[in-house]
Order: sequence, then structure tokens, then C-alpha cells
Amino acid sequence: MENKRPGRFRHSLVFALQLGATTATLHLLRVVTGFPPLSWGIYPRHTEGLQGIVAAPLLHGSWGHLFSNLPPLLALTFILFYFYRRIAWSSFAMIYLLTGAAVWTFGRSVWHVGASGVVYGLVAFIFWSGIFRRNIKSIILALIVLMYYGSMFMGIFPGEEGISWESHLLGAVVGIFTAFWFKNKKETDEQPPRYSWEEEPKSLDEPYFFERDVFEKTKAERRRNFLDRE
Repeated sequence: MENKRPGRFRHSLVFALQLGATTATLHLLRVVTGFPPLSWGIYPRHTEGLQGIVAAPLLHGSWGHLFSNLPPLLALTFILFYFYRRIAWSSFAMIYLLTGAAVWTFGRSVWHVGASGVVYGLVAFIFWSGIFRRNIKSIILALIVLMYYGSMFMGIFPGEEGISWESHLLGAVVGIFTAFWFKNKKETDEQPPRYSWEEEPKSLDEPYFFERDVFEKTKAERRRNFLDRE
């Protein structure tokens, strides 16, 4: 069988880099043109904030804001597309859009921008996929994510001014939901192995070590002998 892992690696890396490049380019254009990012952010329960469901994760308020989100966004997107290729597009789209929709529905009445909600959704998805799928690969990925991003847990609580903790919390909830939704869509390397003897049909003409009715005959003979003694 042809080894498809190099192609999968390239595809996953290219998508992650394209996402990062798009986000960085938009921020650079915003800085150069002076375009205010909040005008395309999420403003909960107001129609003018609906476009932020799509646009807000690509917009950031400062270079510091951008670079705090960009490394985990790239790393987690690569992990998703490399290890969960079968469900990568659908799960990424679900995390991206449902997080924005949840912030628009339940968030505070302030402008929300940045990719942190998507980042929290990806962290939760990868971690909880290990809980729901319970195979070696998903459990190892869950432990890796826990080790590197476990400190992000505190970000789901209200704290620092200007931080959209609702995006973090709701992104994590959406990530858990997405992991549960796709838990039965197994990747090829998650399928249990099938052995050759399981795939070979039994032939009706296959010889048996004993005759097929030997035990029935023995049983009948025992019954007849018992009746004769009566």
C-alpha cells in the first residue's frame, strides 16, 4: 500500500500556514490602513455584529494579541488535519462557526475579536477526543495537549479587562461538543485490525475432524442404552 503520510503531512502543514498567513496579512493591512478591527468583530445580539462570526477570528487588536494566538492556532490546526483527516474540515468549520455563534448569542455586549475562541475549541476537541475515542493515538494527543496547553484552563473565567473570556469558555464547550459529535467517525489507523482468518469464509465442504453428528449419535445411543436397561 502506498504510504500517504508525506502527502498528509504536507497538506496539514500547508493549510495551517495558509491560515496563519491570512491572519497575519489581514492584521498588517489593518495596521497600515488604520482599519478598526472592532467594526468587523462580534457584537452579541446585534445584527451589526453578525459578520464577526466569520471575520472576528481573523482580526486582532494588536501585534501582541496576534502573536499570543498564532502559535497555538497553527500547531493545533496542524494536529487536527494530520491526525483526524477524515473529520478535519467538518470539525474545524463546526468549531469556528459555532464558537462565533455562541459568543454572539451569550457573550457580553462588547466587541469580541481574535482567534482565541477557536484555539480553545481546538484544545478541547483534541483533549476530549482522547476521552471519547479511547485509543492509543487520541489518548497520547490528549496528553500532549494537556501538557502544553493545560494552563489555558484559567482563561475560561472572568479576569483581565479586555479579554473575551466568553470566547474561551464557549469555544471550549463547542470543542467538547464537536469531539462528542464525531467520536464514532474513526480514522483508518483507529480501526481494529482484521486478521486473515476473520475474512476467509467457511466452506460447507470443509472436512471436519469428527463427523458433524458424532455427538448427537452418542447422545442418542446413551438414551437408547438407558431405555434398554429399563
